[in-house]
Amino acid sequence: MVANVPPATGRPADIAVMIVDDHEVVRRGIAEVIDRADGMTVVAEAGTVAEGVRRATLVRPQVMLVDLQLPDGTGIDILRAVRTALPDTRAIVLTSFDDDDALAAALEAGAAAYVLKTVRGAEIADVVRSVAAGRTLLDERTVTRRRAGHDDPTADLTPSERKVLDLIGEGMSNREIAERLGVAEKTVKNHITSLLSKMGLQRRTQAAAWVAGHKRSSWKPEHD
Repeated sequence: MVANVPPATGRPADIAVMIVDDHEVVRRGIAEVIDRADGMTVVAEAGTVAEGVRRATLVRPQVMLVDLQLPDGTGIDILRAVRTALPDTRAIVLTSFDDDDALAAALEAGAAAYVLKTVRGAEIADVVRSVAAGRTLLDERTVTRRRAGHDDPTADLTPSERKVLDLIGEGMSNREIAERLGVAEKTVKNHITSLLSKMGLQRRTQAAAWVAGHKRSSWKPEHD
C-alpha cells in the first residue's frame, strides 16, 4: 500500500500514521482504532528506537504515535531524530507517564501532543486528526495548548491550578502541595502539567519564577 497518494476520485488521501511501542498488544490495539477511523491508515509499526527511525524514514508518516519507554532508548530519541530527518512529520507521545518533566521533554523535542494511555480509543483518532491539521494538544482531554495568548497567562487556570501555582511559588514540593490541599500527589502532577501548558511554560521552576516576579501585580493566589 502506498501512503499519501490521493485516489482517482480526487479525495484527499488518508492520514498516514505510524505507531512506535514495544508492547505488541498495545500497538495492535492502537492500530485497530486508527484503521477503523475514517480518513486515517496505519502505514508502519515499530517496537524500538532504531526500528522506529528506520521505518519512519522509509514510509514518511504524517503523524507518529510514540511511546516514551522503549528497549533501546526513549520516545524522545525518536522525536529528535525524526524532527531532523522528517520536519513535516508530527509526533504524538502516547504514554503511561503523567509527569510534568516528561511533558516538558516531549514538547522540547517537538511533540505536538502528549496523551495518556488511559485515553479512550475514539479520542486517539480525534487527536491524530487535530495534530495532522496542525494543532498542538496537551493530553487525553485534547485541550488546545495555550502559550502567551493572553495578557495574563493565568487567565485560563482553574481555581485548583491557581492554588497549586501559588504553592509552587512558595517552594513546596509536589508531595507538600498534595498534603496542603488534601489531594493525591498524582492530582497535583496533573494540575502542574495543565497549568504549565496553559501558561506557555515548560518547567515548574519557570512557574515558580513567574509567581516570584508577580507578587505585587494583579495576580491573586487562591488559598483555602
